[in-house]
Amino acid sequence: MATTQVAIATMKVAQIIKPGGDFQVVERAIPAPGAGHVRIKVQACGVCHSDVFTKEGQWPGIEYPRVPGHEVVGIIDDVGVGVPGWTKGQRVGVGWHGGHDGTCLACRRGDFRNCRNRKIPGISYDGGYQQYMVAPVEALATIPETLNDAEAAPLLCAGITTFGALRYSGALPGDLVAVLGVGGLGHLAIQFANKFGYKVAAIGRGSANAALAKKLGASVYIDSASANAAQALQQLGGAQVILATAPSSKAMSEAIDGLAPNGRLMVVGVAADPIEVTPIQLITGVRTIQGWASGTPADSEDTLRFAELSGVRPLIETYPLERAAEAYARMISGQAQFRVVLTM
Repeated sequence: MATTQVAIATMKVAQIIKPGGDFQVVERAIPAPGAGHVRIKVQACGVCHSDVFTKEGQWPGIEYPRVPGHEVVGIIDDVGVGVPGWTKGQRVGVGWHGGHDGTCLACRRGDFRNCRNRKIPGISYDGGYQQYMVAPVEALATIPETLNDAEAAPLLCAGITTFGALRYSGALPGDLVAVLGVGGLGHLAIQFANKFGYKVAAIGRGSANAALAKKLGASVYIDSASANAAQALQQLGGAQVILATAPSSKAMSEAIDGLAPNGRLMVVGVAADPIEVTPIQLITGVRTIQGWASGTPADSEDTLRFAELSGVRPLIETYPLERAAEAYARMISGQAQFRVVLTM
């Protein structure tokens, strides 16, 4: 008796099979969404520096093989049971905040960013370096129709982080706000700060980014390789906020004295070494240092809507999924200008 074979639909994924391993582009079966989840047909996924956590095994508890990616834009392709309010064909995004338990003390207080059991796409479960992705409903953000896929993707991590840090920094329109670093985060921070109505001072090493920083909205460019950034800021009256986007604790330490009274150093750039500051630097002028993480899907939607209204856009380079290894290497090299995005 003849048997009938049922073809299993497959997709391409770019996976890491072990910490420090190379990218492998392989075929996998397209997954079905479980209860409380949706399946997304991925259109674009940003390549973020935080993907190093998965690539190099720098985050505890990652199960391999794992597909990185937490700047995901796509279309809902299938819906699991218990997913009200979301429909097939709807454009959605998934950022760093990939889910929360809703029951821990932080969640009960509405502080979902600090959920004790938070999930991160590409770390807790397979992320966006693939053609189809399954995500929990609490991770979804809507995408405005006027933003294209590749432009929207970096706004779900780099964008939301800088937007949120500035929004909650305490700076008011007209205040001097310094952006330390003109890179993947910094070039977005300069744009947001300008659109918020701040006087923006961009700080970078060397003069290469001076013209671009001013084009993006900086009033002043400070070359920290040839000038003391803190002194330059004090000559401008002192910064109410310094948003530290560059992953350099040394640069952050050197900038602290550029804060105005009651000024705040907002830290979003990830560096391994300590920020050095003396108590007297903080006590004098009542200055503060605050870290800032990404945000919830609602914060992503706020960021995307503001970008849509104001014209803030990331500068991107795009690569097809099959060239994920090359795209990741380009991002890690620091030579990309300024965000790298995989397109499907």
